Amino acid sequence: MAAKKKKAAKKKVAKKKAAKKSEQGRVRLWLMYPPKHITSPVICELVTRFGLLVNLRQAEVRDEIGIVCLELEGPRDELKKATRWLERKDIKVEPVEINVIES
Repeated sequence: MAAKKKKAAKKKVAKKKAAKKSEQGRVRLWLMYPPKHITSPVICELVTRFGLLVNLRQAEVRDEIGIVCLELEGPRDELKKATRWLERKDIKVEPVEINVIES
């Protein structure tokens, strides 16, 4: 009987972990690209690598810098991984403070 209880408890913990991993989130970020990444398909790679939905809210690209406002949606753990990945690529990531479309 104790073995059944332990097994049930393990399943419950596993379900909670799975539910926590699949919690959906949404973030709006400003990305500032250095010149070396302006012509790279960074957003495309972000979508395919992390399975996120991307809404491009605003962008301005010049020879010396690219500034992009993105809304990312997906599992919270993948959003965090994606943000760290962008930062490792020397892309500056900052949260959006105001709604760029409505303001």
